[in-house]
Amino acid sequence: MTTADRHQVAVLVLPGVPALEFGIATQIFATDPFYEMTVCTTGGPGPVPGDGFTVTATAGLDALAAAGTVIVPGFEGVETPPAAEVLAALRAAHGRGTRLVSICTGAFALAAAGLLDGRPATTHWKYADLLRRLYPRVEVVANRFYIDDGDILTSAGVTAGVDLCLHLVRLDQGPAAANSRARFLVAPPRRTGGQTQFVEQLRAEATGDRLAPLRSWMLGNLGEDLSIDVLARRAHVSRRTLIRRFREETGTSPMAWLADARIDRARELLETTTLSVERIGRRTGLGAPSSVRAAFHRHIGTSPQEYRTLFHHSGTQPDP
Repeated sequence: MTTADRHQVAVLVLPGVPALEFGIATQIFATDPFYEMTVCTTGGPGPVPGDGFTVTATAGLDALAAAGTVIVPGFEGVETPPAAEVLAALRAAHGRGTRLVSICTGAFALAAAGLLDGRPATTHWKYADLLRRLYPRVEVVANRFYIDDGDILTSAGVTAGVDLCLHLVRLDQGPAAANSRARFLVAPPRRTGGQTQFVEQLRAEATGDRLAPLRSWMLGNLGEDLSIDVLARRAHVSRRTLIRRFREETGTSPMAWLADARIDRARELLETTTLSVERIGRRTGLGAPSSVRAAFHRHIGTSPQEYRTLFHHSGTQPDP
């Protein structure tokens, strides 16, 4: 296959690019004869300071014009949009039908260019709320490994970037090629985008404190009947006022926050105790074992037993 026949991949590196995210693109695309990879940046060829290392870009933003796929790894200072010429080049590439791919916080560059408006996108769970606040027109789907929205694909952190890039190889060359590349990387051959990131905490952080005493009480009484009416009486407000204030302070409804809080507590018990799933269901209010398993598959993407196998702390003792 000649260079002209290869699928052109441009990796856009911006200051502060993490080594591992840049390395994902290099490992998967630079050594595959199906692809021709170019490292580009603003201002033309030259060094780009990374996160503890330096990348030498061999091209400027004009490389995006010839690319069939543009990959944007993360960068530093995501609160500030990249330079105007970077955003213009991304918009122009998208307008030509180029496939755009972000790894981790690279999604912030696509969002700043307006390319994610009205579209689903994900990023590392730690930055999902920030992406949502800075770019409210983006449909941020937190906790997903990656999202394939056709011509724009976004992924979470480092290992999810591997998953997404292998997904691209699968789309371009078929399952056999993707599986071969995965074996070379000693990576799982396929983790679908629908699987969830293992976040530290599912429940939303509050930005207000009027209902802080109520939320604290909820966390201490997860196994009780916590209906909307019960919560409203506890807060001495009407149902409508409770729902409005709760959403203002957390960005979600009381029942959605409660469901996440119960799963957070169940995860903690799975990690630190040997309690049965049945007892965990009673303590957290998740209910019968079948309900606990259904909640875990829906919110975590795995079973309670599989979660315990992954994260159980050695040496823990059963609770009394």
